Amino acid sequence: MNSDFVSRLRRSKFPAPVQTASRLQSPLIKNDIPQTSLRTVSLSSLLTLRNTAVTTDTGGQLLQNVNLAVEPGQIISVIGPNGAGKSTLIRVMAGLQKTTLGEVETRSSLRIGYVPQKLVAPATLPITTQAFMQLHNRHGATSDLPLATLGIESLLNKPLLALSGGEMRRVLLARALIRKPQLLLLDEPPAGVDLIGQVEFYQLLGKIRDETGCAIVIVSHDLHFVMAATDRVLCLDQGLVCCHGAPEEVSHHPEYQALFGAGTEKAFAVFSHAMDGHQHVHVHAHPHGSDHIDAGESVHG
Repeated sequence: MNSDFVSRLRRSKFPAPVQTASRLQSPLIKNDIPQTSLRTVSLSSLLTLRNTAVTTDTGGQLLQNVNLAVEPGQIISVIGPNGAGKSTLIRVMAGLQKTTLGEVETRSSLRIGYVPQKLVAPATLPITTQAFMQLHNRHGATSDLPLATLGIESLLNKPLLALSGGEMRRVLLARALIRKPQLLLLDEPPAGVDLIGQVEFYQLLGKIRDETGCAIVIVSHDLHFVMAATDRVLCLDQGLVCCHGAPEEVSHHPEYQALFGAGTEKAFAVFSHAMDGHQHVHVHAHPHGSDHIDAGESVHG
């Protein structure tokens, strides 16, 4: 790889892993999406949304009257059907999506890490995983967590675009952690990962929270793991918050049950020992208990 190519690559359209709220930008999102101006104030919360709305140019409501406060050390899951506004909400919090109404306030100099759904890169990009990890990392910053813990140590010499979906997610997560974010935003990171991989991923998020103290907001469709692994759940439907609270409260809420079915608080049950790193995972996958998935492989925390 010649020096001229490296120079151009460092100026290419990959976002820095973490930026302060006042400088957020991400060409992983299409360039025609305007940046919002996050208001930095003195807050006990890391980030607060007040009556936030996002409307399309044609008048479609992507988000309506969303209120949310993210506290240090919390893991918050954002759930809802397709098209509910989950990814839009994450982009608003990251400063990548302009809001139409309301306020988005962040703690002064808040460091935000963002993991998108996928990496948009040229199919012929000749770059290794290690080189990708160092893009925009001029000062050689490293994560508080060792690469082995993040599961990418063996991937560093592989071509970036040769990684599997699960491997790429771990690399994007590791890169987002390099500059020690106080708030980590993840847009459906376990997508395409098998059952055991999902358990391991959520265990890793808990480890990241416990060892770094950062708050985590994650968009997820994995209701069974959401209920076992997060502190708070925010449920969106058609851009509106239909219910919000502790997992046990949300799972009994009429709006949640209307979307996902009555009884799912029992049906989507992952035994707590699985999330605590024990040997087996048992998932009851259907509301009426007709099917039972038993994944007996070892789970390492």
